[in-house]
Amino acid sequence: MAKQNVAEQFVDILVRAGVRRMYGVVGDSLNPVVDAIRRTGDIEWIQVRHEETAAFAAGAEAQITGRLAACAGSCGPGNLHLINGLYDAQRSMAPVLALASHIPSSEIGLGYFQETHPDQLFRECSHYSELISNPRQMPRLLQTAVQHAIGRSGVSVVALPGDIASQPAPEKAVEHALVTARPTVRPGDGEIEKLVRLVDEADRVTLFCGSGTAGAHAEVMEFAGRVKAPIGHALRGKEWIQYDNPYDVGMSGLLGYGAAYEATHECDLLILLGTDFPYNAFLPDDVKIVQVDIRPEHLGRRSQLDLAVWGDVRETLRALNTRVKVKTDRRFLDRMLKKHADALEGVVKAYTRKVEKHTPIHPEYVASILDELADDNAVFTVDTGMCNVWAARYLSPNGKRRIIGSFSHGSMANALPQAIGAQFTDRSRQVVSMSGDGGFSMLMGDFLTLVQYDLPVKVVLFNNSALGMVELEMLVSGLPSYGTTNRNPDFAAIARAAGAYGVRVEKPKQLTAALKDAFRHKGPALVDVVTDPNALSIPPRISAEMVTGFALSASKIVLDGGVGRMIQMARSNLRNVPRP
Repeated sequence: MAKQNVAEQFVDILVRAGVRRMYGVVGDSLNPVVDAIRRTGDIEWIQVRHEETAAFAAGAEAQITGRLAACAGSCGPGNLHLINGLYDAQRSMAPVLALASHIPSSEIGLGYFQETHPDQLFRECSHYSELISNPRQMPRLLQTAVQHAIGRSGVSVVALPGDIASQPAPEKAVEHALVTARPTVRPGDGEIEKLVRLVDEADRVTLFCGSGTAGAHAEVMEFAGRVKAPIGHALRGKEWIQYDNPYDVGMSGLLGYGAAYEATHECDLLILLGTDFPYNAFLPDDVKIVQVDIRPEHLGRRSQLDLAVWGDVRETLRALNTRVKVKTDRRFLDRMLKKHADALEGVVKAYTRKVEKHTPIHPEYVASILDELADDNAVFTVDTGMCNVWAARYLSPNGKRRIIGSFSHGSMANALPQAIGAQFTDRSRQVVSMSGDGGFSMLMGDFLTLVQYDLPVKVVLFNNSALGMVELEMLVSGLPSYGTTNRNPDFAAIARAAGAYGVRVEKPKQLTAALKDAFRHKGPALVDVVTDPNALSIPPRISAEMVTGFALSASKIVLDGGVGRMIQMARSNLRNVPRP
């Protein structure tokens, strides 16, 4: 049997760790690893057109599957392109292993062609970033990287010079048993008892939920029912907590709606569940706050806490639900549910006025129709900017759909690359990229990746020929918009020229048929929807809080528009409120 080289050993360890694909762009220093992948049937090399796409795709795959995903870039400029997508994966807690191939080991530190120091460059966006400078470091170093990525839910980077990758692997290399799954973490009894006391003593409890509530929907609902707590959520908590939720009061933050802001400020105990919500201006400073999080470094970094609880949300609530007293007073909950329904009724009336006849097309209308037509288990990837607004307000979660975006890192151009990674996990599952024209055009080259692999991703392009969110930021700061307009081509024609299905929609009456046709198409498709660039409204008075960074309640948010099917849920929940 032929002796393995380091590259082959590298690939074998990735396979053992559960990696199914490696996304990247080939290059000389990377060639030994790519060739090792070519010669094995257990892992697939996915050729993309830009390494940033590779990192975003790997991050999306990791979020969909919960498994370790991988990406790679060749030395110098190649692996540098990974950095933005790796930042996003790190901040999204997606387990990703990045291979940053390196210049010849004998030339490191001598200003060689394409020289960088990837083991240093990626340290801020990873839990682990190290250089393999000797074959004998394999496989221990790679196994350590794998366990950092999986164990801490984030990024590990391994820098590997091409000449080292080609060398023979060491004899009798120590191979550790790989950890490929995370444990649950239950808080200690002392913390549980303190939390029970705080809950029992509070008259008005509110829950605010983030992505850490994934897998804990039943426990959250049971707890809210026991203590009669309204439930608000951050954008990353939407897909996990909004569906089948009779206690829902909407979302807080820059894109917020409903009564979430009021519920978090009018309670006397706010419990933050699995959220690293970044906008502390939306959080109260005059109520008791408890935070429950699996990541201890997140505890207390947004708010002053009365109790920090280190633990898994589901395990924490399972312990609480058997110990807290059942509250009987629903007055606070019912008042928040009514405020929520009233707030949504107001924006729905503004949204529904002649929207089906409005040209250019209202983007809210596009999002509403998209939500109705998409599959019950669709994966939506969402560009940063105004597409975040439409996703937050119109996509209806149901426990089977997924909504992925650059919600913590806030990068442009994330939706199409993330759709690539999501679609590779299951070609039969509907994947919809909600792309803005600014984000799509930034990494448009990787639309060709859809064509090359015949990935059936459906790109719904919200084309307002502007950087809408940036324009909004300028306007609320009292600045004239400048440098925000795009001179766009017919994107549908570009899609057709690339060999995909493409259709351009300019009138509302064309929209439903166009989306249905695209969804029925077996391969990649792009629906270029010309939307209204003025689909924003500015309130008559611009407050000082707006100018200093949107530090205002959701009721004063400057984005106008509806909330789609969420109003139906709010009305349904309101029926449960006892009449006086």
